[in-house]
Amino acid sequence: MAILVTGGAGYIGSHTCVELLNAGYEIIVLDNFSNSSPESLNRVKELTNKNFKTYNIDLLDKVNVEKVFLENNIESVIHFAGLKAVGESVEIPVHYYHNNITGTLILIDIMQKYNVFNIVFSSSATVYGAPKQVPISEDFSLSATNPYGRSKLIIEEILNDVYISNNNWSIALLRYFNPIGAHESGRIGENPNGIPNNLMPFITQVSIGKLQELKVFGSDYSTPDGTGVRDYIHVVDLAHGHLKALEKIMTRSGVEAYNLGTGKGYSVLEMVAAFEKASNRKIPYSIGPRRTGDIGECFADPSKAERELGWKAEKGIEEMCIDSWRWQSQNPDGFQKDKNSIAHVLV
Repeated sequence: MAILVTGGAGYIGSHTCVELLNAGYEIIVLDNFSNSSPESLNRVKELTNKNFKTYNIDLLDKVNVEKVFLENNIESVIHFAGLKAVGESVEIPVHYYHNNITGTLILIDIMQKYNVFNIVFSSSATVYGAPKQVPISEDFSLSATNPYGRSKLIIEEILNDVYISNNNWSIALLRYFNPIGAHESGRIGENPNGIPNNLMPFITQVSIGKLQELKVFGSDYSTPDGTGVRDYIHVVDLAHGHLKALEKIMTRSGVEAYNLGTGKGYSVLEMVAAFEKASNRKIPYSIGPRRTGDIGECFADPSKAERELGWKAEKGIEEMCIDSWRWQSQNPDGFQKDKNSIAHVLV
């Protein structure tokens, strides 16, 4: 029995694949490599010394997605696949809704057809919209300030409806805060296409000279230094959270949401200072206007995940920055995307 990992070549997906394989799970990866590299999966195999099947398929391709279920004995799904840039989602909302929501509907439909009812869904803290207070707990009211977040919220609602229609479903909704860091080996890490949308890869690319300066969006928020405050979580801690959620859904049915964060917020300028200390590099930055769809402060109350999943973030901000720097300094061009590497990774 295998775990299907959609979007398994991506940043969080690849780190979760490492932890799944190290824990003894059989995995199958489905990815269209639109914002990831097949080389990440080669390195997952290198780090774990284990092999697995990979399918170069888009979730919108229903016929070929169904073939994955036909050809394999799938027990559970961890669903990462989706577009994820907040700013881009504001510019091309229909594309985001179609890709994220339709892709998930196709996946759910096929899962039901093949009696696969266990799913861990990659959701987001953006489903809380602009919270009235922090820390944020799972029982806060839900909304969204941008199409990306709204697509995640709609999928959460769909999954709740799916369970109401069929109580065999067992669903974990994992609401991530801000993943950063990289595998301690420096072999896999965040590798965005083009200009990064997230803070840490932008900082790391400035640190090696690929980008001239960090652009800070907004300095007039109601925070200690005026810049946005976020809950940053090490990607390996986040990967461990998926394993704990997977264990949980295999033992019961229902739908539960869990915050995966540290419970502590850091501002943009605090993150710059922490990275400068970890890397011994100066990070030049300029401050501009707020970015559409952003909020001032967002950090988690992660106590439910600790209580019900037995999970807690272990790595601190220093380790996150050191691992981010190790990844970027050892891989200045990321995975050096090679079009021919897709053929190498498919099994």
